[in-house]
Amino acid sequence: MADGSTPPDPEPGGPVPAVRPFLVTAGRVAPDPSGRTMPVETQVVATAEGLAVLDRLSFEQHDIVAACRIPQSIAEIAARLRLHLNVVRILAEDLRTAGQLTVHVPDSDVTHDASVLRRLIDGLRAIPDSRGVLRDTD
Repeated sequence: MADGSTPPDPEPGGPVPAVRPFLVTAGRVAPDPSGRTMPVETQVVATAEGLAVLDRLSFEQHDIVAACRIPQSIAEIAARLRLHLNVVRILAEDLRTAGQLTVHVPDSDVTHDASVLRRLIDGLRAIPDSRGVLRDTD
């Protein structure tokens, strides 16, 4: 810039990867022929085998396994690595099949239980704001 300062970065997270998602997944749009996909809240964690072969994995697979040293959801992985959600789903399933990730799919009966959502809302309301004031209930 004219005043010697650097222009602001147009993308705060850095540049977007130049590789198209279909190239990363070899054109696949679902992890298996049935077309079923992992829910975004599915928890994924690296196995000892996955960590042992980390240096032999493709870039994206390497990044996923490395990020999963601690349990991560599919959504968190996609956001952290700036990868398309379906790319992460497909690669996570490939890594699970190869024994490099352990996948924990939440029980769908529990996730659709309204009482769980009500307890979550009540728990959030019980957390005081920055002034120490509890939120109003409805």
